[in-house]
Amino acid sequence: MVFRIRTYNNIAEAGLEAFPRGQYEVGGSIESPDGILLRSADLHDMSVGPELKGVARAGAGVNNIPVPRLSEAGIPVFNAPGANANAVKELVIAGLLMGFRNIGPALRFVEELQGEGAEFEKAVEAGKKRFVGRELPGRCLGVVGLGAIGGQVANAARALGMEVIGFDPALTVEHAWRLASDVRQARSLDELLAESDVVSLHVPLIDKTRDLINARRLAVMPPGAVLLNFARDGLIDRAALLESLESGHLGGYVTDFPHPELQGREGVSALPHLGASTGEAEVNSAVLAVRNLREFLENGNIRHSVNFPDVAMPRTEGARLGIANANVPNMVGQVGTALAEAGLNIVDLLNRSRGELAYTLVDVDGELPDDIPARLTAIEGVLRVHVTPPLPAR
Repeated sequence: MVFRIRTYNNIAEAGLEAFPRGQYEVGGSIESPDGILLRSADLHDMSVGPELKGVARAGAGVNNIPVPRLSEAGIPVFNAPGANANAVKELVIAGLLMGFRNIGPALRFVEELQGEGAEFEKAVEAGKKRFVGRELPGRCLGVVGLGAIGGQVANAARALGMEVIGFDPALTVEHAWRLASDVRQARSLDELLAESDVVSLHVPLIDKTRDLINARRLAVMPPGAVLLNFARDGLIDRAALLESLESGHLGGYVTDFPHPELQGREGVSALPHLGASTGEAEVNSAVLAVRNLREFLENGNIRHSVNFPDVAMPRTEGARLGIANANVPNMVGQVGTALAEAGLNIVDLLNRSRGELAYTLVDVDGELPDDIPARLTAIEGVLRVHVTPPLPAR
């Protein structure tokens, strides 16, 4: 069986090379693909064909992908969480230093200096007094969101001698284990804001987090505090931010999301969305996205999906079915009945749910009748059935 993969954007060659030759046909002009691999292309207007089985993004955010529509069609959407974490962490630390040492304004000052020789040196010495900064040790960094990136930022700040307080109601055990043991836990976002000399945001942009930092929450922050946003544009109420900067309450804003309203504003340092713009991050993201897509297409396993639960089961020698379905009662029972009526014995089964969606992996003895996908899809609530290719002969 040959899988057809449609690519969008320029995908790192190391990622494309992870598709085995002869088993995959990969390119930007593939029609009726089994899978889609992309970075930033907007897929909201794309048509979803019956052949499409999975979509993988070589990055973390999936705002450019119609996830709800794909979920309704039973198609998992994969991302590459943590693949660009080091790249973003490094830029956040750079932003931290920019905010505390006035590096951006100081650079602009030097670029605009006139004169030569002694006159130039005199101007440098006279002007540098305007850019006296603050050192990091002993300052408190508040990290909102302690996932792959936020956790690395917290640990790096501890290594720089800062106190760190974090807030993440959805913190996983895996990410908690990776945190430095002396990172303090805030009981609320307001508590974190009130105690932090600098705040760094590391949460996704969803309805609940849009304008997360608004006028009320900016007022909670100590006078002179610095705000860092290397996560997503839209997390901060821009009008409230500018008002806080102009009043002198907020000491600085460093972001990876430039905007015309921010240009030329005192206290603002904006970068051109450089967070994951390293060769290493592009390679890591592409390789992980390809691995996610391959594992699903070849084995039916789901890892790093944003809409379906993680489901991974070792292969047996029998045939395997991956069933995407609504999370409703008696679904596994109905699937088992349909397989039994087809004369198939279940060797292994694993079912997991996530919100309104569920996914079931089933290994059965023998060859699958051609009509099995149709039989299962006829069950109310079954969204899509993926028949994985048989294991290679030993």
